[in-house]
Amino acid sequence: MRSRETMPKSTVSYHSLASDYDRDAEEDGTDAQEEEAYRNAFINTTHSRTNPGSPVEARRHATSRRSDIDLRGRLPFRHALDETSGLLTSGIGSPRDYRTLPVSASAPGTPRYGLKRNLSYAGSLRGLRSRHHSRRGSFGLRLSRALGTDPNQTEPNTPHTAKSTLALDDRVWYDQFTSTDWVHDSIADAYRVKELRSRKDLRGRLYAFFDGAQGWVLVAIIGVITAGFAYFINITEATIFDYKEGHCTTAWWLSRRKCCAGASSCPEWCMWSDVLYSKDADSEMVNFVAFVAWVIVLSAASCLITLQTKTVISSAVSLSTLDENLGADRQQAKADGEDPKGSITPKQHFEAAARRPPVIYYPAAGSGVAEVKVILSGFVLHGYLGLTTLVCKTFALILSVASGLSIGKEGPYVHIATCVGNIVSRLFTKYSTNDGKRREVLSAAAAAGVAVAFGAPIGGVLFSLEEVSYYFPPKTLFRTFFCCIAAALSLRFLDPYGTGKIVLFEVRYIIDWKFFELAAFVLLGVLGGFLGAMFIKASRLWAKTFRRMTMIKKYPIFEVFLVAVTTGIVGFWNRYTRLPVAELLFELAAPCNAFTDEGLGLCPTEERIPTIMWYLCVAFVVKALLTTVTFGIKVPAGIYVPSMVVGGLMGRIVGHLVQWLTLTYPDSVLFKSCPPVDGNPESCVVPGVYALVAAGATMCGVTRLSVTLAVILFELTGSLEHVLPFSLGVLIAKWTADALEPLSIYDLLTDMNAYPYLDSKYRPVFTTDLGDITARPTRSRFIDVSNSPLIPARQLRAKLEHLHMVGELDGGLPIIRGGILVGLIPGPDLEYALDRLDGEESALCLMSAHDRWQGPGRGVIPGGERDYDDETDHDGAADEAQPLMNTPNAADPMDFTPYIDPAPVSLDIGSPMDLVFECFVKLGLRYICVLREGRFAGMVHKKAFVKYVKQVEKEE
Repeated sequence: MRSRETMPKSTVSYHSLASDYDRDAEEDGTDAQEEEAYRNAFINTTHSRTNPGSPVEARRHATSRRSDIDLRGRLPFRHALDETSGLLTSGIGSPRDYRTLPVSASAPGTPRYGLKRNLSYAGSLRGLRSRHHSRRGSFGLRLSRALGTDPNQTEPNTPHTAKSTLALDDRVWYDQFTSTDWVHDSIADAYRVKELRSRKDLRGRLYAFFDGAQGWVLVAIIGVITAGFAYFINITEATIFDYKEGHCTTAWWLSRRKCCAGASSCPEWCMWSDVLYSKDADSEMVNFVAFVAWVIVLSAASCLITLQTKTVISSAVSLSTLDENLGADRQQAKADGEDPKGSITPKQHFEAAARRPPVIYYPAAGSGVAEVKVILSGFVLHGYLGLTTLVCKTFALILSVASGLSIGKEGPYVHIATCVGNIVSRLFTKYSTNDGKRREVLSAAAAAGVAVAFGAPIGGVLFSLEEVSYYFPPKTLFRTFFCCIAAALSLRFLDPYGTGKIVLFEVRYIIDWKFFELAAFVLLGVLGGFLGAMFIKASRLWAKTFRRMTMIKKYPIFEVFLVAVTTGIVGFWNRYTRLPVAELLFELAAPCNAFTDEGLGLCPTEERIPTIMWYLCVAFVVKALLTTVTFGIKVPAGIYVPSMVVGGLMGRIVGHLVQWLTLTYPDSVLFKSCPPVDGNPESCVVPGVYALVAAGATMCGVTRLSVTLAVILFELTGSLEHVLPFSLGVLIAKWTADALEPLSIYDLLTDMNAYPYLDSKYRPVFTTDLGDITARPTRSRFIDVSNSPLIPARQLRAKLEHLHMVGELDGGLPIIRGGILVGLIPGPDLEYALDRLDGEESALCLMSAHDRWQGPGRGVIPGGERDYDDETDHDGAADEAQPLMNTPNAADPMDFTPYIDPAPVSLDIGSPMDLVFECFVKLGLRYICVLREGRFAGMVHKKAFVKYVKQVEKEE
């Protein structure tokens, strides 16, 4: 059976459209290109493989039959009805303004308790999505029961019951590549809490207590499970890593460290050359061949596991690229013929969609930190935090790190921990059915990943606050800290290294730094920032040149093979390029207890310092080049520790240089504060401090972490005296890197992968207003109910397809009456409502929430034509309508008013762009309606605004 791509269902079922487009769309220039675009999307859908599967595939059409009495029969018309038809209201009741209607007579799905303005969003609670339920109309049934319109309901509900059901919405998921509606999720949770606290009895108080404890229980479980994954990865990759050199004869499952118990001479450890030759001149060559072979095999196996998470996105999704190759397939916006306002015709959209190939991405590849950051901002990426990704990334990470590639496991720990948080959050409905609440848990989980990676719980909290979290209230801060402590304590109990430590490269400095070393620390900060900025520029250049090659794009495993061969051949001959990155960083940062005048150790006497400096320079160049070409290949790969290793090599070189100067010129004015050497070259200068300062500075230049890095370095050393050098190096590095390259490595990934991410920490300087980015409204982008509230379903489907073709899967269609904005129906809700129709080609849909629906056979009464002066008539009509709302078979699938937001967020066309920025960032809106003197003037989608912000940033 062919698997389908991750795409909206209505795009898959494009053939459900009528062969001819509606009259209004034709006026906008739509022609046969539309059919070509649909055909292309359909071919991509049915012939492409998607793993993991899209939740859209799991939608089930509701089996509700068509209404007993069609909406056509409710009106006294005998001619055909369309969007321009008028409604004759004589003989079917008196028109009423919606402000004068009692609650019982309001339109379904438009609850107005007491007609208060702050409850106008209640009807929009249907936007909440659940990850465990089908797209069947469960919420519509609940809402109709609340309003007394359920066809299967025999007794009317009370107002209290009606309110309580508003907090529940298990109808649909958030579609792929859509944005979380923070406002709707927040309102839904507020209604849930309100209902929970309304109970004052003992059981109600117990429920409230349990509800409050769920968050603490959840983060504790996440911390423990994350520590378990870190323990399993650490002990497994250490053993497999040492297989490249030999194996333990007494216990094959032990690493060299545990097999030899730290001894320098270890007869229990058998090199691969010893297996073939006892003593032979070619033994080194045998070890070299075995080393290269193991690197290739482990890297290829890791890549094959990573490729199992391949996900294909239909070309109907209007995104440039979603690929870990740093956007090698990126298309320029101007190539699509877009003007600054984005007001291109539907024909141009269809032509672009027809040419656009499917998008492919691999959730298990890379570090995943950039994607976690985007997901926490409210963007939906199905498959990135699922069970399949968690399992594949765990085993692929073990193999990729064990292969000896210049990658780290600390970055992927963040992704793995976030996957754990996403899966565990399904234990409680409070988090599983509310994306806004779940992202608070994901913030804590991401912090736990850093806590187990570096053994720094406080650094993990700051990492979540500074780097990945988009919304971080004080309650989340405290729970994040608790999660990090639980993870660190659990890892300490498991003791993966057998040393009683939770990190491998924990160091302690006894000798304090001297004042003259501040100049060297500042220099290291400048060099670290420069290295970080150059790494980002080199990564961008490598992605746009080498990874554009057809062979590399088509076969990702071929690139992994080339990198593995290069790493094995070049890295074998230098001891410091052959070591694991974590162990190498420990050696670079550790102080010396004994010194030798022979060998290539990092504790040389004065005579051996120049030789060691030259050997470290070779390792520095090799490691820097390998890290650049390795980052972005299709294996799980982090950049934290590799960047720290490159900086540590550079810092160690500078440290040995300063050490050599103090030993060579002890009587210099600069070095008068140094104590006598007395056979200890580190009595004044400790090169390990320089290595750690440079490591932090380089990592800051790559990631732009600042306070987090300083705290992590402090937690690694536990030395209060060295907080100032660490902080100074990080501070100078950030200034230098920002001056040379404004983007961090994660900003680069986000930008080149075209994620619709708005950075809340950075605001560009706007010189325009909202009207400058508002496209002219076309009839395919809104619904006009001026003449009739009944709209043909085929026209609605065509408008929905147009939204999908332009990439606004989570967009909406404003509802206009006489040029005035009277509501908005979200695209996902409209799709769900259309899917429930039986006989879409001939159906008419009620699209006005302000028109009274009196039930089958009673007609539709337009509202707002006159107010009530006769109180008796008002009450009588209300009493007459109430039993009709509660009679069986009153609900009709062609009544779309339950899905309409009667009060969408709107701004005047002259609003400053800074206000628009605040609305999108602080409120988490998906779109903003634009008004001109109270009349509808257009709509701005979040993706369009993000694109505009990127253009402004480039112009700066």
